[in-house]
Amino acid sequence: MADERSSWLVSTEWLAGHLNDPDLIVVDGSWHLPAAGRNGAAEYLAAHIPGAVFFDIDRIADASSGLPHMLPTPEAFAEAVGTLGIGDGMKIVVYDGSGLFSAPRVWWTLRAFGAKDVRILDGGFPMWQAEGRPTVAGAAVREPKTFTANLDGAIVANIDEVASRLEDGTAQVVDARPADRFRGEAPEPRPGVRPGHMPGSRNVPFPEVVTNGKLASPEAIRSAFDAAGVDPARPTITSCGSGVSAAILWLALESIGQPPKAIYDGSWAEWGSSTKPVATGPAE
Repeated sequence: MADERSSWLVSTEWLAGHLNDPDLIVVDGSWHLPAAGRNGAAEYLAAHIPGAVFFDIDRIADASSGLPHMLPTPEAFAEAVGTLGIGDGMKIVVYDGSGLFSAPRVWWTLRAFGAKDVRILDGGFPMWQAEGRPTVAGAAVREPKTFTANLDGAIVANIDEVASRLEDGTAQVVDARPADRFRGEAPEPRPGVRPGHMPGSRNVPFPEVVTNGKLASPEAIRSAFDAAGVDPARPTITSCGSGVSAAILWLALESIGQPPKAIYDGSWAEWGSSTKPVATGPAE
């Protein structure tokens, strides 16, 4: 089941052989940046892995926060995923329509709320389709289950904690956004969000740890963080535009045996629209 790059990955071959396991559920966690012009829910309805349910990052979220897809309350999460058919003790395999983009966010979220056995499909739906494996259309309906949600708040950082860690140097903040957005040379996709980055943060654009829709090799991952001046052995908080690609960095770091301390859930959508200081140009 495990992959040499990460114990959190499963192959398309493995999944094809276990699709009918009664204790396994497949989750389509597709989500796309607004500029991509793609709709994860619509693509799921058009074609998905047989039996897969759709985890809507924008719906299973705290709608009252004013920020995109923030983590919901444990009660809301338990109800949402239980309705999908995700229950306590099940094996969960998450994939997305990009190969490796939003699936890590769903993987991390499920684990944050207490799911123990969650894996990511290596290569995602593009690889599944490229190999000619079966797909179905429409929405899968699964028997509702009971999911006991207990949020591990220690792995979720808020804006004040991030500011404090940057100021006292007790943690590294690593931003997964593209370099031009980090430097403030490209506009942010969300209105009202200033360009630039958190003073003192570092930049490892998520494509540097992804190769052809799959997690890069451990050597490439270490090289990417080293080039950015990040020591994976030190406490690390990952960030991005809205908390999605930050989870790709989490997967990459955990795969080389250095799991981060937390994800900054509000990420740049929150910081960039706050009164916190903003830096532009390369990392200091």
